[in-house]
Amino acid sequence: MAKLRIIKIGDDTLRKVCKPIEKLTPRIQTLIDDMVETMRINDGCGLAGPQIGVLRRIAVIEIEENKLIVLINPKIIARAGEQRELEGCLSIPGKSGTTVRPKYVTVRATDRNGKEFEMNGSDLLARAFCHEIDHLDGKLFIDNAIEVHNNN
Repeated sequence: MAKLRIIKIGDDTLRKVCKPIEKLTPRIQTLIDDMVETMRINDGCGLAGPQIGVLRRIAVIEIEENKLIVLINPKIIARAGEQRELEGCLSIPGKSGTTVRPKYVTVRATDRNGKEFEMNGSDLLARAFCHEIDHLDGKLFIDNAIEVHNNN
């Protein structure tokens, strides 16, 4: 496994819409492992393809230790409620912002074994799903934040 370089705000890669993954290859499996290692080393709870320069619809999330979620070609298929919470991003170091996100979401995706699944998330998991899928669409949390803070 290899730690990958996280792309920071200002790099145009973060603003591009990602293409679907058509086939799960050994290279994609290695990419997943490298993304997970990079996320964990940087104390993140999620990481999406564009954040490491890969313009494909892939993300990893781990908000609870050893409960890794791999999302390939994810889509939010249902949302409900509202939450206003502080959010940060590995690609935007030193800043956080209050965002308005759904309190509950349902995501449809493919896992690393090629199996399609649906998963419900609430609170932090719902926010993580929205945040990472936004990355796949070229959006950053600061685009919709109602306030942004410098953490320095």
